[in-house]
Amino acid sequence: MSINQIDLIQEIFEICTEEQFNETALKVYQYQLSNIQIYRDFVKLVGREHPKHYSEIPFLPISFFKNSKIIATGKSEEILFQSSGTTGSIRSKHYVADVTIYEQSFSKAYKQLIGDPTDQVILALLPNYLEQGNSSLVYMVDQLIKQTNNELSGFLLDDLEQIETRYLQAKASGKKIIIFGVSYALLDLASKNIDLSQALIIETGGMKGRRKELSKSELHKELQKGLNVPYIASEYGMTELLSQGYSNKNGIFKTPNWMKIFLRDINDPFSQPQTGKTGGINIIDLANIHSCAFIATEDLGKITPEGFQLMGRIDLSDIRGCNLLLHQD
Repeated sequence: MSINQIDLIQEIFEICTEEQFNETALKVYQYQLSNIQIYRDFVKLVGREHPKHYSEIPFLPISFFKNSKIIATGKSEEILFQSSGTTGSIRSKHYVADVTIYEQSFSKAYKQLIGDPTDQVILALLPNYLEQGNSSLVYMVDQLIKQTNNELSGFLLDDLEQIETRYLQAKASGKKIIIFGVSYALLDLASKNIDLSQALIIETGGMKGRRKELSKSELHKELQKGLNVPYIASEYGMTELLSQGYSNKNGIFKTPNWMKIFLRDINDPFSQPQTGKTGGINIIDLANIHSCAFIATEDLGKITPEGFQLMGRIDLSDIRGCNLLLHQD
């Protein structure tokens, strides 16, 4: 790794101001334009090669991660992450050139937005991610569990009674209790009517055909009732990213300083929706320095003064007209 790449990675995690973000994002853009062939081809295709501000940088459709190996020239993957999926579906692949960047990103973001793992007991209900393997979420939570340095922390699959046992022990020890879980596993837990009122529940999405799909608000209401908690937090992350956002009791997601959320009009990827309107979510994740830091997702959202809200998924059948996002291959 050249010295300027080392400096750039350090610069990413030291961003504090809007001006610093803009300056660093443009540097990452230039690095990726020079070193990531598929992104360079995409930028030339859309004819936006010379942005003056980070908001003008082109966003690569996230579906490219399903069919292309996106990694900087001269780099090889230290680890491969794959998205979860149903049988027969194409799983997104993220070829991570330097896993220490991922570890730095999720550790700093977690401490900034949730708390210090050394003060916590972390429990995880992520069965389908464990079953399919190569999960970036499992890797992150496993590392956070290790950072707690507490024998009560760990992954739990089907033994839901262990959740209550460990919760009570952690509560007695004065530790803050965090429970990560996929939606259907948390609903199974909620059906037991266990009082987890002192825990912070962080749902990570994902019914994956195990249960009827619920809206976020419906899901959270059921979980609040069954687990006796005042609110449910959420984690917003994906295989294709090396950074995460977390929501608070108002359902508003916040992101770390090196990550930004934008909205695009779903019928025109180069326009923004009117203020207060729902749009497709574009993400700048500068931790993705060796893959692609500028990604157009298939999620819908709204921008608020405090952060952003998730509004569901884009139905591609609703997208009309000539849309570059539909002509990717």
